[in-house]
Amino acid sequence: MSAIEKVAELATEAALVSSSASVLGWDQETYLPEEAHGWRARQLAWLSGRSHELSTSPALRDALEAALDEVDPSDQRSFGNLTEMKRRFERSTKLPAALVEKDSKLSSHAKHAWSEARKKSDFKLFAPHLQALLDLSREKAELWGYPDEAYDALIETYERGATTASISQVFDALGPDLRLIAAAAVERTALNPVALPDGPYPIEQQMAFNEEVARSFGFDFNKGRIDTTAHPFCTTLGPGDVRLTTRYDEGDFTSSLLGVMHEAGHGLYEQGLRSADFGTPAGDSVSLGIHESQSRLWENHVGRSRGFWEEWFPIAADHFPQLRKTDLDRFLAFIHRAEFSFIRVEADEATYDLHILLRFELERQLMRGDLKVADVPTAWNEAFTESFGVTPPDDAHGCLQDIHWAMGGLGYFPTYTIGNLNAAQLFKAAMQVDSISKGVSSADYSPLLKWLRKEIHDPGATLEPSELIRNASGREPSADAHLQHLRQRYTE
Repeated sequence: MSAIEKVAELATEAALVSSSASVLGWDQETYLPEEAHGWRARQLAWLSGRSHELSTSPALRDALEAALDEVDPSDQRSFGNLTEMKRRFERSTKLPAALVEKDSKLSSHAKHAWSEARKKSDFKLFAPHLQALLDLSREKAELWGYPDEAYDALIETYERGATTASISQVFDALGPDLRLIAAAAVERTALNPVALPDGPYPIEQQMAFNEEVARSFGFDFNKGRIDTTAHPFCTTLGPGDVRLTTRYDEGDFTSSLLGVMHEAGHGLYEQGLRSADFGTPAGDSVSLGIHESQSRLWENHVGRSRGFWEEWFPIAADHFPQLRKTDLDRFLAFIHRAEFSFIRVEADEATYDLHILLRFELERQLMRGDLKVADVPTAWNEAFTESFGVTPPDDAHGCLQDIHWAMGGLGYFPTYTIGNLNAAQLFKAAMQVDSISKGVSSADYSPLLKWLRKEIHDPGATLEPSELIRNASGREPSADAHLQHLRQRYTE
């Protein structure tokens, strides 16, 4: 067996364990009985520890060193795969197995506590769990090391190559333009209010319509499915097993539909990765900012476009006959409405990024110690009032609305706006290709998906995120296309 084959064998063993944990994690978020959370936390902690042990073994270290001597550096895919695997190995070995198990157990209990706290809108029920996860995040950051501030180490977990300073520079420049666009979009909606025809929009019909749309994007239901949960997400349980979830509102079918469009974008990325490389960087997504670009591209640039609804509005009316009471222009006005929402996942394109800028600043303050956990609700409400002009009525509509902190996901939020910037830049570049622009205008998305497969999906994590964007668009990553898109859709 060659060293490269040995690396693949060891990576597969670790992937078997981690993907088994993913199955239990998916079940935890969908169907797990109330009294089963304690044992599930122990299961996931054990699996996390075992996966970490395999991913940091001396055998893997030796195989990686030998494989890097064996590989031809001109073989970009193989060399990029091994160098990224070595980077991940070195990062993982800085964390003791006991800490990894503790992290998993803390987050399992925190997610359960967050769910109860959110139901009761009582941050104090979640605060001790957030404090424990914050302390652990600081401990991990010190073990990993960082160039400037501890938050850098957390960002690197989700967005390879990014730092607090680089993100802050982009966000500081974006903020003024985003606030102007948001204010103009909200004012336009207020002057011309529009609503969907009254429901109900039966859930069974929503499910059928959502599946038709996801199929048209290219989502393969032989390799995936859609389930119901309180917080929509996409997860991969193994090669050929990509799970989407959404939630339903019988008064508004677009809520579940846009959720499916978004998660299908994630799912298309996962289905576009090479199954044969599962468990290695070559078969893995490169960053959350790239992952989010795929979901935002399909949800916002395709799914909210006039071209999409010119084809799909009559089909939607077949599923929901009350839509025949309105016309396409009024429906598009509803799809493109803008208002200051308390809830991030319900926010429109024009105001969404303001939610992320708020979270980025609060997380940075938490990691620095400038903000105490007990003061989070007050700090949240003050920052929200300043950005949105309204104050959250309670914790459930404020600092308890997202599950990310309960997952231990400090450093995750900035990737949403990074994804928006990437999505706009990629879509603009793709639409310069004649077959893609013609396909999108006639609801044939196969040329667009083929382009994304080649430019974004197939390389896996063998390139840096910025390299993918630069190679695909011919430009350095920039906010220009995103701001142009928002202005055209919401203010012009």
